[in-house]
Amino acid sequence: MTRYALRRLAQSVAVLLGVSVLVFAIMQLVPGDPIRAALGQQADPDTYQALRERAGLDDPVPQQFVTWIGNAAIGDFGVSFRTGETVLSLIAERVPATLALAGGAIVVALLIAIPLGTLSALNPRKPVDWFASLSSQAGLSVPDFWLGIMLILVFAGTLGWLPSSGYVALTEDPVEWARHLILPAITAGVSSGAILTRFVRSSVLESLGQDHVRTARAKGMRARDVLTWHVLRNALVPLVTVAGVQLAYLLSGVVVVEYVFAWPGLGQLAFQAVESRDYPVLQGAVLLFAVIFLLVNLVVDLAYARLDPRITYRSAR
Repeated sequence: MTRYALRRLAQSVAVLLGVSVLVFAIMQLVPGDPIRAALGQQADPDTYQALRERAGLDDPVPQQFVTWIGNAAIGDFGVSFRTGETVLSLIAERVPATLALAGGAIVVALLIAIPLGTLSALNPRKPVDWFASLSSQAGLSVPDFWLGIMLILVFAGTLGWLPSSGYVALTEDPVEWARHLILPAITAGVSSGAILTRFVRSSVLESLGQDHVRTARAKGMRARDVLTWHVLRNALVPLVTVAGVQLAYLLSGVVVVEYVFAWPGLGQLAFQAVESRDYPVLQGAVLLFAVIFLLVNLVVDLAYARLDPRITYRSAR
């Protein structure tokens, strides 16, 4: 497993290099002057030229890329054109909010998917199965912004139980942190839960038809033990794959949800960088998103062997 992990990490470096080249090339194709966008049309010419020179925008494009990738390799992603702060500090400010939202949303998704998908698989073509199918279809069809607005109207506007927007750090007030997290987590978790419900249902149905499950039943094992130790454990492998992808997506920022609830996450930071042509921030954010997807996929692959002892990594040598 160690050799497999090292090989995957080496491949990840190559992927990150390719992503960095692609992102940098796309930034060069975007029309407009980022320094002019940051300073405005009435900016002093000397200030404008000084900022261009400091940002290295007067250098040839290949030299700009080499300089940027060399600095990024040591953790220096540059300075924001819009705020003057370092990109690393801007990203670090948003990480706690992003982790909270992604963690809360994936918990909501699993709380929806595992029970509903399992009950649906255990009762095929029955009312609970139809309810699960309709619920998952509705969860995929309802736009995030509409669901978020409806939750705000009901639980914040009408009932007054929860705040409508904003973020409170966990270290400042854990109770308010949780109260502010509930509505965004539900909004972001419903669509992921709908996707996972379908995978849970199909995985449990497939596990129910395996020979070892029929053998366990024939030996007189209790239905609850068969479900826990033979069905759900085998159904976890494909579920972990899809859940990992969903978690990586959530960690990369759910822009619509973050804007509806004024949530200061990475998705909102990246969107603001696009609006203001803040190239260093956008390049740093996209590179971070690529790292998140690579790391989550690696962790998921390594978790397979723990979930299913039949899976080995000898073929990866």
